[in-house]
Amino acid sequence: MSSKPWFVYLIRCRNGTLYAGISTDVQRRLSEHQEGAPKGARYLRGKGPLSLVYQAHVEGRAEATRVEIWLKKQPRKVKESLIANDSEIHALFAKSQQDKQPKG
Repeated sequence: MSSKPWFVYLIRCRNGTLYAGISTDVQRRLSEHQEGAPKGARYLRGKGPLSLVYQAHVEGRAEATRVEIWLKKQPRKVKESLIANDSEIHALFAKSQQDKQPKG
């Protein structure tokens, strides 16, 4: 059984805010958000035009969910750094997980 690749993505709204999400098909998901479809995020309704500004492949849904939750907690500076390609999401996420480990 082949599993679909998962991605974490960032969408920029008209007002400049950033929205983080996960999907196996980022372009389909962006279309759902743009159309205000029932499956689109409620947060994004009425905030268009929307533009996909970042996406990265992650290993499986569980990892995608962990990265998404982490990314949503990050300050705008970190998200903008990812968009500018100044940092790599996997390295940043791995470092944050190491920082959580008890020091001993």
